[in-house]
Amino acid sequence: MGPVVDPVEADAVQPKRADVVVIGGGIVGVSTAFALAQKGVSVVLCEKGHIAGEQSSRNWGWVRKTGRDEREIPLIAEALRMWEGMNKTIGAETGFRACGILYTSQTEADDAYHEDWLRRAQPYQLGTRRLNSDEVAELLPGSTKRYRGAMYNPTDGRAEPQKAAPAIATAARQLGAVILTGCAVRGVEQTSGRVSGVVTERGRIDCDAVVLAGGAWSRLFCGSLGMTLPQLKVLASVMRTAPINGLPETSSWSSEFAFRRRLDGGYNIANGHGNVVPLTPDTFRFARQFIPALRAEWKAVRPRLDDRFMTEARMPKRWKLDETSPFEQTRVLDPTPDVATNLKVRKRIAEVFPAFAAMKIEQHWAGLIDVTPDAVPVISGVDALPGFIVATGFSGHGFGIGPAAGRLAADLATGSPPIVDPTAFRFSRFSDGSPITVEAGL
Repeated sequence: MGPVVDPVEADAVQPKRADVVVIGGGIVGVSTAFALAQKGVSVVLCEKGHIAGEQSSRNWGWVRKTGRDEREIPLIAEALRMWEGMNKTIGAETGFRACGILYTSQTEADDAYHEDWLRRAQPYQLGTRRLNSDEVAELLPGSTKRYRGAMYNPTDGRAEPQKAAPAIATAARQLGAVILTGCAVRGVEQTSGRVSGVVTERGRIDCDAVVLAGGAWSRLFCGSLGMTLPQLKVLASVMRTAPINGLPETSSWSSEFAFRRRLDGGYNIANGHGNVVPLTPDTFRFARQFIPALRAEWKAVRPRLDDRFMTEARMPKRWKLDETSPFEQTRVLDPTPDVATNLKVRKRIAEVFPAFAAMKIEQHWAGLIDVTPDAVPVISGVDALPGFIVATGFSGHGFGIGPAAGRLAADLATGSPPIVDPTAFRFSRFSDGSPITVEAGL
């Protein structure tokens, strides 16, 4: 069972028309709806389950500039500015706090990577710097382990995934956005070769543009429209503790574990370096495109053949718009967490921080991360269908970057000047002969 998410009051009546329809009620979808409502654009958000039901409530809750792929840096810089004022902007608590984030160094290879990343990030003046061993020890009180050093940015922060997207969705609704939950979009309708509406399980909505922010479902939805989106799923598990004192406020990552303090005084803890990759038919279909990512991250990848293979093999790829779609058959992806790995992490973190030894684990959960071949999102129009915008493939980086990603998607849907140059996020980069480049990293 996934984490408990703050409830969102949804609208009961589906409008017959909107300027833009947003598909998906995760952090990117609700941020898109909020940005559109701020612009005075009429928008309907359709979520097949409940707001933040999937990965947007299941992630670590980190909001970071440090360690980002260089292509994401302009967007995350904008996102951090938004997060810093978010509680005031929406008039609600998202849990954002600038706590600082440490990426610890344990080997010469770690040092070399940190130096290389800092060199590439230097033009952006993010404020990330190297710490020596003594400085790390000051930020990690109670640690029995001596680290070589770390990358650190004091303005990186944390927010609460179970609160943030619901709070933003409520703020969007207060500005006039219509929020529909338990309302799957079955497909997109076209007139003269461009978007003219969507068909939901409740009927049709006429619109001028659609933003698909469907997370792990985006590949299937695009495929139903005849579009090939190379995207796979990665399973990540997290555990949550009861409130505990005497431990760092600073969030920290190492190859052994990662943790961050929660607003309720507990901690989210996860494996710092290693996620499960369920093998599916798409794993083999897109194998060639994902080879660069496999080479860059092979130590962190744990392939697993489980029931997802047959689940996805049997799932229909196309359906009639007056028939039940796969999105109605599975309202919320709620995968089984890797408890055995979590317990190994629990043992190790208690060895490094003895104060964790008495922790009470309140919950284990897992989420399916939507991953692209270069681990960089798609935030882009699609040439084959004007008016159709894709915002997906955030590859485990989406929560922190979400507010700015939503703003960029809103800009593209309305033809406004984009908040950042969207070229790096174009849909066509996987089919126009561009090389797939992966920055091995965090």
